[in-house]
Amino acid sequence: MLKLSKLATAVALVVAGSAAVAGEVEVLHYWTSGGEAKSVAELKKIMQAKGHVWKDFAVAGGAGDNAATVLKSRVVSGNPPAAAQIKGPAIQEWAAEGVLANLDATAKAEKWDDLLPKVVADVMKYKGNYVAAPVNVHRVNWMWANSAVLKKAGVTSTPKTWDEFFAAAEKVKKAGLIPVAHGGQNWQDFTTFESVALGVGGTKFYNDALIKLDEKALTSATMTKVLETFRKIKGYTDAAAPGRDWNLATAMVIQEKAAFQFMGDWAKGEFSAAGKVPGKDYICAAAPGTSNAYTFNVDSFAMYKLKDAGAQKAQGDLAASIMGTEFQEVFNLNKGSIPVRLNMKMDKFDDCAKTSAKDFVDTAKSGGLVPSVAHGMAIKPAAEGAIKDAVSQFWNDDKISVADGVKNIAKAAATK
Repeated sequence: MLKLSKLATAVALVVAGSAAVAGEVEVLHYWTSGGEAKSVAELKKIMQAKGHVWKDFAVAGGAGDNAATVLKSRVVSGNPPAAAQIKGPAIQEWAAEGVLANLDATAKAEKWDDLLPKVVADVMKYKGNYVAAPVNVHRVNWMWANSAVLKKAGVTSTPKTWDEFFAAAEKVKKAGLIPVAHGGQNWQDFTTFESVALGVGGTKFYNDALIKLDEKALTSATMTKVLETFRKIKGYTDAAAPGRDWNLATAMVIQEKAAFQFMGDWAKGEFSAAGKVPGKDYICAAAPGTSNAYTFNVDSFAMYKLKDAGAQKAQGDLAASIMGTEFQEVFNLNKGSIPVRLNMKMDKFDDCAKTSAKDFVDTAKSGGLVPSVAHGMAIKPAAEGAIKDAVSQFWNDDKISVADGVKNIAKAAATK
């Protein structure tokens, strides 16, 4: 994260204040795909109905890297947008620069503390004050499976443990099909890895090793078992996996070429687009061993400090609209995620979303709700990047021993 000087910050606020149009809200986001763009249009409609001028600032690039670069240049040049799509520790890093607006008045009026699990609310706050509004919840620890492939292979039930999973994978392999559809970016490797860590080690181990980055947990016998399990999964992927995009791996499951995929619930959009029905054509289940846990990825908007009173009013209304039931429903129906509000009706959502919503509520109470490291929700970018690289090196190079893999991940976790 760039460090803004006090002078640059002062200039940013003065310029932003003088440039703001009363009631105008400029929103920087990277939701440019079909369903996402539809949802943004709904938010625009809601804001226009409240009398505000919506200024759309869409930056293409699904992971948001391009948007982050544009955002930095805008803030440094003294012209921040009213709101920007950022998430996880990046929210606190921006807040520490003194450039984010305080949303406590809106949050209090809308009762956000009652509507959000504490672990999610804490991500939206800096030093106890709300500075961002959450949009949705993606569950990351999903396992997707093709019902027809499992039937063909003689797998009669969805694997709930890793032992059951490997028994099923072996049957699929013997049936001449690919057991695990996998892609080739480091975030995909880590999406699988964190589900394995959670399934093998449980929530406490996940928190200690991957969030607190505790050296004892990182070098424990449990981590050895995690890497052994992780490597075993690799043996059930196909040779063409390296470099493959996640949606092409999902397509392999849809097209009955592969049995399983470990991927967040954005994969559901691919099944839906192909006209597939959950429970009939495909199975959505928590990754083995993780039925009582939930790794979350929450999209959110942070508001930047503006001096104009009309612009500030527009920001408050935008934050309230984002958390409102109308937008929460329409956005998440389009996106494949679930509402972040705890009291939402789920009548219009499919069975996967209903399962996700129930588990979200249950794990919020039990302590099983944890942020996804793979998707930028838990640790600082430098350590996250280093650990992802170490995990991918282990995944891609069978010559790296499990013992060395453990050492490399622990070393990466120490990156500042």
